[in-house]
Amino acid sequence: MVKAVVGEEAKLTSTEDRLSRSAIPAEVVGLVIGKLSSVLDRGFVFDLIPTPSNDAGEPACSVLETRDDKKKPSKSKSQSSESSSLSIDCDWVAEHARQVSRMLLGGVKVVGIYVWASDSSFKNSTMILCQAIKAVSDAIRHLDPALDEALLVHICYSPRRWNCRTCLLNSSITSSSLRPCDFKLGKVLSTLQRFKCNYNFNFRLPIYSKGESTRQTFTEILRQELAVHAKELKSANAMIDGDLVHNDEPCNTEGEHEIELLFPFMKDIRAEALTAKNVTGILQFGGSIYSYAYLNVKEPVSQAVADIKADITRSLHSRLDIICDEAEQDLNPPDVGDDEEAEILTIPISKSILNSSTKACHLRLPKRVLVPWLAGTHICDYLQPYESLEVVKERCMELMSMEHSSFDASKISEVETETSLMVAESMWDVITSASSAASCRLEGNVVKTSREDGSKGTGNASNASNVPMMVAIFVLLLSVILGFMLYRKD
Repeated sequence: MVKAVVGEEAKLTSTEDRLSRSAIPAEVVGLVIGKLSSVLDRGFVFDLIPTPSNDAGEPACSVLETRDDKKKPSKSKSQSSESSSLSIDCDWVAEHARQVSRMLLGGVKVVGIYVWASDSSFKNSTMILCQAIKAVSDAIRHLDPALDEALLVHICYSPRRWNCRTCLLNSSITSSSLRPCDFKLGKVLSTLQRFKCNYNFNFRLPIYSKGESTRQTFTEILRQELAVHAKELKSANAMIDGDLVHNDEPCNTEGEHEIELLFPFMKDIRAEALTAKNVTGILQFGGSIYSYAYLNVKEPVSQAVADIKADITRSLHSRLDIICDEAEQDLNPPDVGDDEEAEILTIPISKSILNSSTKACHLRLPKRVLVPWLAGTHICDYLQPYESLEVVKERCMELMSMEHSSFDASKISEVETETSLMVAESMWDVITSASSAASCRLEGNVVKTSREDGSKGTGNASNASNVPMMVAIFVLLLSVILGFMLYRKD
């Protein structure tokens, strides 16, 4: 439970000045970007990002007056303001939070919402504020499953002061879920430590026949696999700058630190699943992710490892969300791949079911780029193969409220390349390809899938599942015969 919150003084003071200089003192709602530390029982606020107007040009927050005020126009301005309340477009604020969460690196999250309003409007709007917090937490839950607490920051302009409340994210959020906490301004960003990790991964999962009672979409299959992979990541040990992490002491050295993840030998459950008779294909992922995380100077190094692991999972989820969002909008980018036999998947990915009639497809996942942010820190964005850096600039200005004059596209770091990482085929891969099973590879930032011909029914898949056993029996018999011949020769 967070007991105290420290906000970045330089950034939050400039935000308050900007709001106070507004031509019209309109109520504003937005996102709180920062970090909540359960180890320190403290929260850190890095920035406040206003939610932009919706597609219709309407603000996400406005003021409502009660009906009594309309019936009695003779009331004074002060009396009318005391009965006013806020109207918040919770769905729009939640969508803003979902897209901003993709752009944040490890250790930096959407930790709540803020509102610029009078004291009376805030007090009369407790329920709608709780609904907005609930909507935001639900929107980013798949990117941050450990989220169990949020902040509600109130910047009051009449009288001028800052208030902060914590909110426990229970199944039902009410006004009783809000707890006041201490809030002060200080230097936060300058004390952050930086950690990076180049993470290589390679895993496979089975694609079951369409005759199964449970028909899964492409998105559902990948989300399930990412959930399994996230659990495996938690079990990994880590080395920081070549030293094994074995304590919870803070990191005392300055500079950028390198994290390397070490996985224990585990039983390959996916390989066993591939022998099932109802398996018609294999979805295979392999590639590299550039992960980055920020740690408060007083937090233990184990928290940096946890933030790196969470950033890897969030990065994979974000890339999947992006290609699915574009598919829902029927955006079909041109094929920029080098596989002439593969073709672009021209139906919405989230609705396409991987069955025996699915044609070969070639998908390039977006690559991560780093964008300079505040006080030497960075945020990230994901660049499609057909997009330029100007698109990143536009998104940062719209979603992160970055100023045009201070944005330099030349300082964007393309930390991930689209190099093709050819994985050597094992005996299992040869058997799988010989049995016309499907394969899917993420090579660098490329996903390739291929399926067996639709004219081949599920009966062939059943026969193909016996191929590994037949090969094993053949090898065993051959070994026995050769051994017997060598024995007779001696």
